[in-house]
Amino acid sequence: MLALHIPDGFIDGPTSLLAGVIAIGGIALCLRRTSATLAEREIPIVGLVAAFVFAAQMINFPVANGTSGHLLGGVLAGVLVGPWAGALAVSVVLVVQALLFADGGLSALGLNIVNMALAGTFVGYGIFLLLRRALGNTQWSVTAASGLAGFLVPIVAALVFVGEYALGGNDAVSVGSVATAMLGVHALIGIGEGIITMLAVGAVMGLRPDLVYGARGIRQPTEDWALEPVRS
Repeated sequence: MLALHIPDGFIDGPTSLLAGVIAIGGIALCLRRTSATLAEREIPIVGLVAAFVFAAQMINFPVANGTSGHLLGGVLAGVLVGPWAGALAVSVVLVVQALLFADGGLSALGLNIVNMALAGTFVGYGIFLLLRRALGNTQWSVTAASGLAGFLVPIVAALVFVGEYALGGNDAVSVGSVATAMLGVHALIGIGEGIITMLAVGAVMGLRPDLVYGARGIRQPTEDWALEPVRS
């Protein structure tokens, strides 16, 4: 099992169709907001983030009982380029994976976009903002908050999937059993997600913090030094 890539036939048609409509509406809104807020110089960065998430999702790590996980990427994309552009980047990755690598069913593409691109990015970015403020709104807090949010988001996405399964699951397994399995596995996946997200964001923060969307408005170290009186 790969992290939340839902195959064809696991969720019924009406639920998959509803998710598809939500996914299309969400992507359309993201496109509108991104076109209105994204600066021209930031467009290549969105492409680089999508490429990184795509490459990172191809690397699977063992979790438990023969299952494996990989980076979801919503928090990472949201922190680096903002939630609107981040959700678009992850959506593009999911579409390419479904069409070229059969990673997730085509009929379940809307479900996967809702879980990983929309819920994963927007809920994850909201968690990141809360944690960043609680940790002091500094450069260090950006890196730490991204890692903690990265740990929590797979659990959030797993809960969304459990809700989808409760609405339109194939009844092969009870909702309770699915919830127990998904939450347990994705809590472990969250550890890998958090570490990868923290390392990636920390690397960019160390080189170009001005390019990190989630670092906007934080207190810079030079601001603290500027407050100190000059001693002769």
